[in-house]
Amino acid sequence: MQINKLRGKELDQLFQAILSLEDIEECYQFFDDLATMNEIQSLSQRLEVARMLQKGHTYHKIEESTGASTATISRVKRCLNYGNDAYAMALGRISGNE
Repeated sequence: MQINKLRGKELDQLFQAILSLEDIEECYQFFDDLATMNEIQSLSQRLEVARMLQKGHTYHKIEESTGASTATISRVKRCLNYGNDAYAMALGRISGNE
């Protein structure tokens, strides 16, 4: 895992803070304070790219729908194929909320 290079007290604190959020509104408030609009948009875009890739959409359709670059789509696809299966895990858990 690439993130292991960052593992430590500060990253643990960030993840604990995220896990402590109780609802969507608290997430909006926390991330509004924590990150820039571009950072938040990039994260949400990647998750949508992953969802669309799982559904079998083409790069062209994903690019058209999300505005993601082909480089971003490729990176997400590489994570889906060779990563930690975290996209699939998270998307599976939220699929009932759609």
